[in-house]
Amino acid sequence: MAGGDCPSVIDRAIGERIRRRRVELGLTQEQLARRVGISYQQIQKYERGANRISASRLFELAVWLDVTPGYLYPAPPTAPEELAHGGRERPTIEIARSYGRIEDEAVRAALSGLVRAVADRRNGDARTLD
Repeated sequence: MAGGDCPSVIDRAIGERIRRRRVELGLTQEQLARRVGISYQQIQKYERGANRISASRLFELAVWLDVTPGYLYPAPPTAPEELAHGGRERPTIEIARSYGRIEDEAVRAALSGLVRAVADRRNGDARTLD
């Protein structure tokens, strides 16, 4: 087990999905265990996440539970989508859009320098403007 004797978050989530689907089908742990050819105690351990499930056993359980093996896995956490300009927050996005509409190259360069200077000063970097 990763992290000692504690079940991993993934192992518990898979076990919970197995339990939920088993209950949806009206099966007892003993009935599912008999179909898969293991003890009901092993099903209990799988459902608690106490024991990891091999890929072949996971596939077999999915077949008996009438789901795809992917159904038994939790959805991965999603990170906010990184946008082309690097912003995820509304003000950053609005600034990037507005900056993109400035046609005068000299104004864009001056504005870019100003933003860099303010950011550097705020972060303790006392560099001077070129």
